[in-house]
Amino acid sequence: MQGLAATEVLPLKMNTALTNIKLISNGSITEGKAVLISGRKIIDVIDETAIPGGFDIKDFNGNYLAPGLIDLQVYGSGGKLFSGNPSTDVLRQMEDDFIKQGTTGFFATPATNSTDVIERAIDAGREFRNQSKGVFLGLHVEGPYINAKRKGAHPEEYIKKATLAEVTSWVGRGEGVIKMMTIAPELQDDEVIDYLFNQGIIISSGHSDATYEQATAFFKGKVKAATHLYNAMPQMHHREPGIIPAIFEQKPYTSIVPDGIHVSYPMLALGKRELGDKLFLITDAVTETTEGTHQHKLNGDHYIMNGTISGSALTMLKGVANCVNYGGIALAEAINMASLYPAQLASLTTKGKIETGFDADVLIFNDKFTPVATILQGELIKHNQTN
Repeated sequence: MQGLAATEVLPLKMNTALTNIKLISNGSITEGKAVLISGRKIIDVIDETAIPGGFDIKDFNGNYLAPGLIDLQVYGSGGKLFSGNPSTDVLRQMEDDFIKQGTTGFFATPATNSTDVIERAIDAGREFRNQSKGVFLGLHVEGPYINAKRKGAHPEEYIKKATLAEVTSWVGRGEGVIKMMTIAPELQDDEVIDYLFNQGIIISSGHSDATYEQATAFFKGKVKAATHLYNAMPQMHHREPGIIPAIFEQKPYTSIVPDGIHVSYPMLALGKRELGDKLFLITDAVTETTEGTHQHKLNGDHYIMNGTISGSALTMLKGVANCVNYGGIALAEAINMASLYPAQLASLTTKGKIETGFDADVLIFNDKFTPVATILQGELIKHNQTN
């Protein structure tokens, strides 16, 4: 994460024009435009020469302006790990840190753990929802219903098969805060899959050992996503193709960790060629901690646990930069992967674009991929970087 000396929060006037920008939205970069904001909404995108009277002008010095970034899988920040010791204080820390990074939406992710810890995470998410600044969007529960053969850094003693009774209890307990679940679909009963699907929860295949045939079948059905492409899944084999070719063929929304460590950049480029607008970025980011089951240790530019790679040290904007600098992906498309496509998967219909009627949740960054400011909920948050 960039060092942050301070932030300055300025309430925007009801009618504000954002000017002198390189506007990134929906796969294109445009200059000479102004974004008109009224309250918390974008009301128009017009030529700078056509700004109507009565608008307060904000000049952003030729920097990039993009939709706020959306991270659908992140575990903690700033020394506080939600997946290890969940609380509303951890969610508040995550939200405040992510705003400074230009991330304006996230799913907090409790990973495989004891029933008590997962239920504490659900309770914390439900409680924090009413305290949030609008950046916390819900929970992505990753495990414990995964395949132990592909456990990665998940503790095997907590991995189990789902029961309808427990899943129903957790969903009810959350009162709508559970938005996404990563499971190994090949091990679960149809009644569990049906229930989650009917509740509108995104079912994502992850930490799965599914065969090509199994994966093809469930991606054609109610499993609409895949978690961290290539990681915690069988490698492709010429006689046993496995889940990866099924992902490439069926094209569910698929996340990837673009740090060059979880996935090499040539494989990032391959995934992009195969999946197009269904490949989206996650940070999979953790934080160093000595509490609880998940005790991550920083190992250079990533984290390990029990000798296994366990999480990234990415921010979403750093992930965008990596896509551009090392993955051969155009900047506007990399922004789509970090904003529009996750918004589409999560049915966030007013996020991910700079267009009339969309939320005025905006990231301004410079050509070094340093966040300059974030606009959120009618406020301009300026970031003064220390490095």
